[in-house]
Amino acid sequence: MVRCGLACWRCRWLLPLLLGLAIILGIIALAGRGWLESASYPYVRQASLWSDCMKRPEDYNWLCTSLMNYSWGRAAAATFLVGFIILCICFCLAVIAFSIEILRFNFVRGIGGLLFLAAAFLIIGLVIYPVMFTEDIPLTGANMFSWAYGFGWATTIIVIGCAFFFCCLPNWEDEVLGNIKPLYYVGEGV
Repeated sequence: MVRCGLACWRCRWLLPLLLGLAIILGIIALAGRGWLESASYPYVRQASLWSDCMKRPEDYNWLCTSLMNYSWGRAAAATFLVGFIILCICFCLAVIAFSIEILRFNFVRGIGGLLFLAAAFLIIGLVIYPVMFTEDIPLTGANMFSWAYGFGWATTIIVIGCAFFFCCLPNWEDEVLGNIKPLYYVGEGV
C-alpha cells in the first residue's frame, strides 16, 4: 500500500503567512521612495506616496515637496493606508481563526470579505496615484513607476488571492482539520 495525498491540516498556516508577506510588502511600499523615478538630464526625480523629490545631477541636496498639498495625494495615501490597515486586521483575525479550535471556521469567510474590501481600497490608491501624478506634476525625460509602486501591486495581488482562498476554505473544513480518513491507493505489483 502506498499512502498519497496532501495533508491539508499541515499547511493551514500558509494563508496567514501569505498575509504576513503582504504586510511586509505593504510596509515597503508605504515607506519606499521609489514610486516614481527618473534619471533624465537635467533633473533626477524620486517620488514616494508622500512626497516628490528632485535634484540636479551635480547637486547632492534633494528638493522635496509634499504630495499631501494635493487633494489626490491625500486621497491616494488615505485609501492605500486604509487598505493596509484592513489587511493588518485580517492578518490578526486569521491567526486567531487558525489558533483557537472553537472559532476556527466560524468567521473565515468574513476574513475573505474583508480582504476583498482591503483589495478594493489598495487598488483605488494605486490607480489614483499615477493618473493624477502625471496629470498635475510636469514630468520631463524618461520617468517610470518603480520598485515601491510594484511592491504596492504585489501586496494587492496577494490580498486578492488570499481573499479567494479564505472564501473557499470553509468548503474544505474537514480536510483542513484532519477529520476525514486518508485516501489509500492500492497498486498491483510494487
